[in-house]
Amino acid sequence: MPVFLQNIDLLLFQLFNLTLANPLFDKLMPFVTQQQNWNLVYIILLVWLLWKGGRNGRVAFVLLIVTIICADQLSSNFIKSLVARPRPCHNLTMIRLLVDCGSGFSFPSSHAVNNFAAAAILSYFYKEFKVVLFSIASVVAFSRVYVGVHYPVDIIAGAIIGFFVANVLLFAYEKLAIKYSSNAPNEKIGSK
Repeated sequence: MPVFLQNIDLLLFQLFNLTLANPLFDKLMPFVTQQQNWNLVYIILLVWLLWKGGRNGRVAFVLLIVTIICADQLSSNFIKSLVARPRPCHNLTMIRLLVDCGSGFSFPSSHAVNNFAAAAILSYFYKEFKVVLFSIASVVAFSRVYVGVHYPVDIIAGAIIGFFVANVLLFAYEKLAIKYSSNAPNEKIGSK
């Protein structure tokens, strides 16, 4: 990464992690950033998609699972190892670390990858919730910088990667849906 981008990234990190520090966010962001705090929400969402979501819900469920697996594997097992960027909590001395630093690499943020991928899939099927879904993904991504475990570039790249992976799979889904709907036998006009 060019030096001027590194400097901007560091300045933004200091803004989010140090300058914007306040007692409310100090309580809220560690809660928001921990995945296990969202597990009940995830379970309720997946059950609702299967039980009450109809055909769209079932398709969204399958695409969501496939997308998260693909996005997370790409992020966690390929890109992070390739880039090998240390977390700010491993490199910086002046930092407010509000959660465990973790031993993994920083770029990209897998939290951002997975949440933006999920937001893209779900908002495709449930457009009326698009703002809410991407707002939640953004708050979770922001929390990663606020608590001191990622740089801003990590969450921006994570958001882009997650959005991209989701849209590749949605494109494939649309192509398959068109192919299989065009192969369906045509009913004769007037037949029941």
